[in-house]
Amino acid sequence: MPELPEVETSRRGIAPHIVDTTIRNVVVRNRQLRWPVSRAVDRNLQGAVVTAVDRRAKYLLIRTDAGAAILHLGMSGSVCIVNRHTPAGVHDHVDIEFDSGKVLRFRDPRRFGSLHWSRNPLGHKLLKSLGPEPLGDEFDGHYLWQRSRGRRVSIKQFIMNARIVVGVGNIYASEALFLAGINPRRRAGRISLQRYERLSAAIRDVLAKAIRAGGTTLRDFYGGDGEAGYFQQQLEVYGREGEPCRFCDAPIAAVVQGQRSTFYCKHCQS
Repeated sequence: MPELPEVETSRRGIAPHIVDTTIRNVVVRNRQLRWPVSRAVDRNLQGAVVTAVDRRAKYLLIRTDAGAAILHLGMSGSVCIVNRHTPAGVHDHVDIEFDSGKVLRFRDPRRFGSLHWSRNPLGHKLLKSLGPEPLGDEFDGHYLWQRSRGRRVSIKQFIMNARIVVGVGNIYASEALFLAGINPRRRAGRISLQRYERLSAAIRDVLAKAIRAGGTTLRDFYGGDGEAGYFQQQLEVYGREGEPCRFCDAPIAAVVQGQRSTFYCKHCQS
């Protein structure tokens, strides 16, 4: 699933091609995505000028003066810039055509993505209850420590809760906990402020590195420019069960938490 670094990579890839350009047409080939694509998307985007492309959590916001299209990539979705006459594939469900001759194309083989229109995107039901951005000023160790008091849930599940902090997906949670030296099975409410300060710094570091590397390509993710991400080559624990830890040589262990695989080093993480 595309996570925060992959969505940010996509945002950076498409923004230079579509900001300050006029939307000529919207072609929706399949409205049956995770939620049906409303005709309000077509109606409000056609003829509008894109003023910005932002990201909130794992959502792309294509902003105009009247509001914004909210795009979620789902499990297997991607966006790319193509020329207007580029033939669409079977999984290319939405094209946003610009007067420049470019097309923003949304591809989603599994159709778990979604596309919405909102005059107030940050107040939309999908976004209004989300936690702070992990790379923003509101997020730090003290915030995590305060929100964790009395919580019995595991620390990994705690930081993957989008109401606590957005964008810390399964891969990046495992990597950040390793960097902070915290066992992913520890209860969130049993972790000290000092360790939360290390964890918040680790989350920022891991996500920033992943963005610089263009995300992590683990199946079919590609950025908005069509290029694969390379953060997978820097993973310390994720997907390395049985391989030696690069710091202590102990074998990387794996457990299942919340139906997700967790990878960690029993020696380095306590």
